[in-house]
Amino acid sequence: MTRLRAVFFDVGETIVDETREYGAWADWLGVPRHTFSAVFGAVIARGGDYRETFHHFQPGFDLATERQRRADAGQPESFAEENLYRDARPCLAALRDQGLLVGLAGNQTARAETILRGLDFAVDVIGTSDGWGVEKPSPEFFDRVVVEAGCPAEAVLYVGDRLDNDIKPAQAAGMRTALIRRGPWGYILQDAEVSERCLFRIESLEELPPLVAKHNADA
Repeated sequence: MTRLRAVFFDVGETIVDETREYGAWADWLGVPRHTFSAVFGAVIARGGDYRETFHHFQPGFDLATERQRRADAGQPESFAEENLYRDARPCLAALRDQGLLVGLAGNQTARAETILRGLDFAVDVIGTSDGWGVEKPSPEFFDRVVVEAGCPAEAVLYVGDRLDNDIKPAQAAGMRTALIRRGPWGYILQDAEVSERCLFRIESLEELPPLVAKHNADA
């Protein structure tokens, strides 16, 4: 059994609660938040890209253009300390205290990367799709995670809420995985084969540091 030397986390719905931001998009589109959420869930349930949700309400919707329009209107996509899951900071700090390299790596914009860096997390690496020029679930994204980890893929644990975008491609890259069950993807997506290959399946990030410590003690 290989000891874990690095732990990387997805951002949205793993570290950051995106409830407020999706609500802001519903408001921007002039759609009731409950309706937007229901359509969002339906898109995920049938295996679609979440971005399809916007097209149901605004055909031809272009996310990059609308992001800029929101910014120009003084309503940019954003998150702050109050949008972090309460278990995020303690988990990151506890893993770093175990001597592990800790990182964040997710599909995020350049603006989001700036916000993440400003939040002063107990992490060694912050990587985003905009910054790296490649996005999940592409193999190149997870290859970059391994490079940033500076150790063999099997010594890297990737933590995420999505079986499709996080867990399955991380496993394909040779990493160990931890699936956290929260956010819409965590509850809606099902893939028993992928899920069963996870090293850990958790309900809260509070569970992770002791699990990692035990794994490394037994390795």
